[in-house]
Amino acid sequence: MADEANRQFAGLSDVSISEDIPVEGDISVPMSSSSSNRQRGEEDEFSTLDEPVKETILRDLRAVGSKFIHVLYPKRSSVLLRDWDLWGPLLLCVTLALLLQGGAADSEDQGGPQFAEVFVIVWFGSIIITLNSKLLGGTISFFQSLCVLGYCIMPLTAAMAVCRIVLVGGSGTVSFIVRLVVVTASFGWSTFASTAFLADNQPAGRKSLVVYPVFLFYFVIGWMVLTFSPSQ
Repeated sequence: MADEANRQFAGLSDVSISEDIPVEGDISVPMSSSSSNRQRGEEDEFSTLDEPVKETILRDLRAVGSKFIHVLYPKRSSVLLRDWDLWGPLLLCVTLALLLQGGAADSEDQGGPQFAEVFVIVWFGSIIITLNSKLLGGTISFFQSLCVLGYCIMPLTAAMAVCRIVLVGGSGTVSFIVRLVVVTASFGWSTFASTAFLADNQPAGRKSLVVYPVFLFYFVIGWMVLTFSPSQ
């Protein structure tokens, strides 16, 4: 059997390739002009390296503004999770921290803690909520959770501004009732908005266990807003 195989391929060893015959070539598939232009257009569309700085800033501001609108009209959407950013939460945290300082900003004993407390509560609250979601089988990441929780602080930040205006007229019983109503409504708004964005990423039947730490998160911030009193 081996002899028959050798006889079949006999003579192949005498075949030689001339050095003048090229043995290399291009195996790439030719592309039509329309497809190449379309591919080039897609690359230009997604490339922002040559984009002016002004256009980049305006695009980011429009994205932040659209997320604020989603918080104002909360509905089940994955916008904050898919296109997450930290510009909005940073702006809201700084604004809320500055409003919480108030007249105590000139005091060395009371000026610093309020500013730091907001950032500590937001970051550690986001970590706890994310870990709780992960343990329950959720698919949300840390930065997505931070983005949603940070943007949904907006109602409480607005409530803090309203409370500051109300406190200008005094800190009596009527003032407390007005602030209580405003803070309660903002607290419910923030909780509802955040759970509306996070609902689709939680396992069915365990959503109440995920909402509970979110409830505590905004309750602590709401309590800070309600109990704020400007220094004399």
